Amino acid sequence: MTYKRWTIQEILNVTAEFLKDKGIESPRLCAEILLAHQLKKSRVELYLEFDHPLNSLEIANYRSLIRRRLKREPVQYITGHQEFWSLDFLVSPAVLIPRPETEVLVEEAIKIKENNLLSDSGQPKILDLGTGSGAIAITIAKEIKSATIWASDIAFEALAVARDNAKHHNLNNSRIKFYQGDLWQPFSNSSITFDMIISNPPYIPTAAFQTLPPEVRHFEPRIALDGHENGMHFIKRIIKESGTYLKPGGWLLIEMDPDQTERALYLLDSTQSFSYKERFMDYQKKYRLVKAQKRNG
Repeated sequence: MTYKRWTIQEILNVTAEFLKDKGIESPRLCAEILLAHQLKKSRVELYLEFDHPLNSLEIANYRSLIRRRLKREPVQYITGHQEFWSLDFLVSPAVLIPRPETEVLVEEAIKIKENNLLSDSGQPKILDLGTGSGAIAITIAKEIKSATIWASDIAFEALAVARDNAKHHNLNNSRIKFYQGDLWQPFSNSSITFDMIISNPPYIPTAAFQTLPPEVRHFEPRIALDGHENGMHFIKRIIKESGTYLKPGGWLLIEMDPDQTERALYLLDSTQSFSYKERFMDYQKKYRLVKAQKRNG
């Protein structure tokens, strides 16, 4: 019996069509990423080696990855990597997969620093509240080199991933300090105040959870997604208590669902702690970020 020798091009074509028939989003991209991961090559290298034949072990291992994707496991958890801000981050089911829209938080934080709007522009103290994979904290540490970053999360497993990412990006403990606890708990017995607080909290309403794609619903950590009733539970807590932990003139930046931004602006007004507030759109032209500045004095 003779066995067919699959080339890279052939197996990609067949796999992409197979994934498309099974309703997998971006089937060609998925096929390429998983084959590149299996062969330890870049996607560009796949195209440069289209006629390269695969051995039986490579094909068997690739099929194993495809079976995982058919069960709707996210590609990022299969490969263990996700790009954010053109940087490579390690991810696992312990952390939310970083999304492109969250880069808006980083953009606004950088603008605040570049426009000299921080009370301590020399060595600002920045808190990433609910750090998850550490993508926000690490990106800001690399972009605002004078800053010291505090990064907190309720989940020990998430902090382990964030610490691994800090090492992955050659950031030591003097640049990023990690703390475990529920929102403000790690700082409740401290007198520390921050020039900027940034958060991408859980904001999916509990009632909407079952409507999420299976990749999210079955694989990403619910603790990082579920914002309880109306999705506003953590947003309310952050807005209500952030004034205690911000310096006068300090900034609060929160990511949320577009439908939550108006309520967040109202909550900011009700605290009477903030002199300025604004909401910003993400790359899909949907309101995604609320930014506010604490009153001076």
